[in-house]
Amino acid sequence: MGPKLADSVDGLRAAGNQSFRNGQFAEATVLYSRALRTLQAQGCSNPEEESILFSNRAACHLKDGNCRDCIKDCTSALALIPFSMKPLLRRASAYEALEKYPLAYVDYKTVLQIDDSVASALEGINRMTRALVDSLGPEWRLKLPSIPLVPVTAQKRWDSLPLEYHKESAKSKFRETTSAKSRVSSSGDVERARVLKEEGNELVKKGNHKKAIEKYSESLSFSDMESATYSNRALCHLALKQYKEAVRDCTEALKLDGKNVKAFYRRAQAYKALKDYQSSFEDISSLLQLEPRNGPAQKLQQEVNQSLN
Repeated sequence: MGPKLADSVDGLRAAGNQSFRNGQFAEATVLYSRALRTLQAQGCSNPEEESILFSNRAACHLKDGNCRDCIKDCTSALALIPFSMKPLLRRASAYEALEKYPLAYVDYKTVLQIDDSVASALEGINRMTRALVDSLGPEWRLKLPSIPLVPVTAQKRWDSLPLEYHKESAKSKFRETTSAKSRVSSSGDVERARVLKEEGNELVKKGNHKKAIEKYSESLSFSDMESATYSNRALCHLALKQYKEAVRDCTEALKLDGKNVKAFYRRAQAYKALKDYQSSFEDISSLLQLEPRNGPAQKLQQEVNQSLN
């Protein structure tokens, strides 16, 4: 195996990376396993390093066609650092190879919540959708496991990932820096989005805000041109006291429809809860310009004024 390796975790991981690049996947597996044992023997907590080692070893298993061990290692990596991109993508690939299409679909969908421009996840969703329609029929969505909601904090992690996981086209970069109004969906996607939004609305009526968020999120993955879907999801975030997420959704809603009264009101509520009274006051003022006699907005304005004074 060449010269004797230092027993440090960094040295073993670097050697494993080199073996992987050389196509020596079995050797890389051994090196990553040694690094994991060394790290765990040190007794100090380093979940990020441990997660990377599990994920790297999973990549070796995947290359060798050992899908079950790949899934096991990816699951261990995600238990340490939830919503990490690489283990999600690798586990999705392994599930797909084992024809566990519902589970693969969930992982690809989770990746797209983190970053909706990941080409391999977009392609994977398309393949899984076709496979699920063929195997489970038109009601396939009802038979899926629940798709986890990715928190806003995790949605920023992909910024430091290698370029290989992102679309490298100018179109993608342009889309990331322009208004949501530039996004287009097929008529079939728009219809699916509408149905999912209605399902979310029914869940809101039943007080199931967490499940409603999942429906609205899935709706937006098909078409993100509907301002009301964002403001409806914001209502759920407010109910769950997820105020920053509510602000974010209301902002997206207002990009699509600058006269969305509900978005102004809900963002004002969220800002008030975050003690950003000035921003709350500005949103209420904008709302009252549109609807001067809006009673709830007038009441909220009085409350915010008291906090400002």
